Amino acid sequence: MHDDEEILAVARAGFLDEASDMLRQFEQALLIMEEDPTDAENLNAAFRAAHTIKGTAGLFGFDAVVHFTHEAETLLECLRSGQLAVNEHLTALLLRSRDQMEALLEEVRSGESDPEVAAVSHSLGAELRAAMTATSAPAAPSAPSAAPSEAAEVTTAAQGPGYWHISLRFGLDALRNGLDPLAFIRYLDSLGAVKHMHLVQALIPPLEGMDPENCYVGVEVAFESSASQQAIEQVFDFCHDDCDVAVLAPNADAASRQALLERRAEDSEAREALSSLWDRMGLVAPAEADLLPEPELTPAPAPTPIAAAAAPEPVSEAAPAAHIAAAAPSAKAAPKERKSEESRFIRVRADKLDRLIDLIGELVIASSGAQLVAHTEQSPSFMEAAQRISDIVEEARDGALGLRMVPIGDTFARFHRVVRDLSKQLGKDIELVITGGDTELDKSMVETIADPLMHLVRNSLDHGIEPTEQRIAVGKSAQGRLAFNAYHESGSIVIEVSDDGKGLDRDRILKKAIERNLIPHDAVLDDEAIYQLIFLPGFSTAEAVTNVSGRGVGMDVVKRNIESLRGHIRVASQPGRGATMQIRLPLTLAMIDGFLTMVGDVHYVLPLSVVSECIDVPQECLADPDRVCGTFDLRGEVLPYLDLARFYGVEPGLARRRSLIVVRDGTVRIGLVVDRLLGEHQTVIKPLAGIFRHIKALAGSTILGSGAVALVLDMQGVVQAATRQDTRLAPGLGLYSQRIGSDDKVAA
Repeated sequence: MHDDEEILAVARAGFLDEASDMLRQFEQALLIMEEDPTDAENLNAAFRAAHTIKGTAGLFGFDAVVHFTHEAETLLECLRSGQLAVNEHLTALLLRSRDQMEALLEEVRSGESDPEVAAVSHSLGAELRAAMTATSAPAAPSAPSAAPSEAAEVTTAAQGPGYWHISLRFGLDALRNGLDPLAFIRYLDSLGAVKHMHLVQALIPPLEGMDPENCYVGVEVAFESSASQQAIEQVFDFCHDDCDVAVLAPNADAASRQALLERRAEDSEAREALSSLWDRMGLVAPAEADLLPEPELTPAPAPTPIAAAAAPEPVSEAAPAAHIAAAAPSAKAAPKERKSEESRFIRVRADKLDRLIDLIGELVIASSGAQLVAHTEQSPSFMEAAQRISDIVEEARDGALGLRMVPIGDTFARFHRVVRDLSKQLGKDIELVITGGDTELDKSMVETIADPLMHLVRNSLDHGIEPTEQRIAVGKSAQGRLAFNAYHESGSIVIEVSDDGKGLDRDRILKKAIERNLIPHDAVLDDEAIYQLIFLPGFSTAEAVTNVSGRGVGMDVVKRNIESLRGHIRVASQPGRGATMQIRLPLTLAMIDGFLTMVGDVHYVLPLSVVSECIDVPQECLADPDRVCGTFDLRGEVLPYLDLARFYGVEPGLARRRSLIVVRDGTVRIGLVVDRLLGEHQTVIKPLAGIFRHIKALAGSTILGSGAVALVLDMQGVVQAATRQDTRLAPGLGLYSQRIGSDDKVAA
């Protein structure tokens, strides 16, 4: 019993993961449908997503999900058949249905039922049914409608012998592939009634020759239903690769039945027995069969209350009712193609992947230690072996980190719905443009960055982009534009959220900050420093609080979440032209290629991607060795520098020749004065203990091959320390308390 419960739990988790993917596809298809109602394939995609959720939920017995999803699916079928025209009301109704499906799936996940969720299902289901029964002129079909022969099947279903004939032969691997034959039979109850069912015992081998993992199930079913042939066939869509399915209409002719008889029986004796069985089950008209002794019939299983199955998905030409519907070759090709595509992917638990990354990190440290010993021993063969191991470990590291990289476009795509709903709520016409969606980012970052992006989007829509009347009055297009862009730069990923609205009001921000005593009234700030004020807790320039924004809660959370990922955010704005929020994040939080340096007895690591060049310490730095920071001339360009020894209060080493490392963070270049250069180093980043978090410009630590601890520099903090210092700035800005050129030391 314990094993069964564990298997069901794993299967349920897999269903919920798949359902989440289907919900995203469903929502995306609905949003496209709103923009282009004539896109028939997109409408079919929405229907398939809903059908998959309902069908899989039915196999697990999640009746609440099945019942409600069927209502939405039926409305989609009305749109596909042209009975209803796509309009804003129906799209909004389907989007609300998508949200309700998510709520019902969350109940499945938690195992708890909420009466309010059930009430919403009831009321929203009534709205869906009302929308389907609303009188409207027939619209031009957005998808090919069912062929006339299909409609004829329904009207003639009661003719002939009166029952649909369903003949199933499951493959030996059906059970191994997770199929439950009885579940498909029970699912038929949603379309009609199973009158008779007979298990083909000839397919079952003797007990001594039976493999308990093989499936030996073959059944003949007499099914009473007014559904169409395709609706019945779709019940078995999920098992076409593992089951030979044949469906004969009640009015099928003798030739069709004879063809099926020859498929199912090899010799004349077996055919006579099978024909007699069909006759006694009511599957053969009296004129077609010779009456033979009545075989023993297996009673049909008790009906299981499952919601109605999927409405048929129209095809360009329906199969004639008189022919066997045992899946045409084209119909079988699609499932096989999908299965082949799906076989390229495998779901892996996130904690297992994290454990693998941790082990790879320990392997990197061990490899570094082996190289250190090899150099100490001065053994050429040992050094060669250690280097070969190091190369393999580096390749394994890159491969393991690549497993956690996902396209950020999936995160961007979620905002189509947000922009759509908020623009309608605010009465604005706004277009969302996404570029760079294939740029990859560590999955752990994707989950954290989604919330900050949400805040930025809401502020752009509410405060940035003007109403249509104001845009037209100033000569802008009536439709506003919100853009997402992502790209790689210098070992980092850059995410930009920009709009073409009115931009940030520099003077208003400064005035509000002074009114709230966030900065002194005589503070001297450049534009970028002023724009950074919007990230202070409680800061807002909104004249009125709305349901969308305006309370000053959120932008400080944006900055805090981004900085927790060792990233930073910058703001650029042009009055009347729009604003851009630029987020810069490291590619991964786990391991990096680093550049190892030494100051005094302390090792420091910089990301190798930011190192531009290494030079001797310039004369400007040597002129006053006690200065923490200043400027120097690099081939005609004036750059700021920071002496790490003075910055951290470390006594410089006794090395006669110190060095300056020129690093680049985005478009900013600075120099870092260090005592020794130790070269490249594969760095496994480990978090600092809470007691050290107050120390500025540190991103974490790492363990060297010798067992010593090195500190990983946070380039954002280092750049701020070297370039943005003012004695009158408020501490809340996180800037240091002096100007470049001051002779006072900076407190670390």
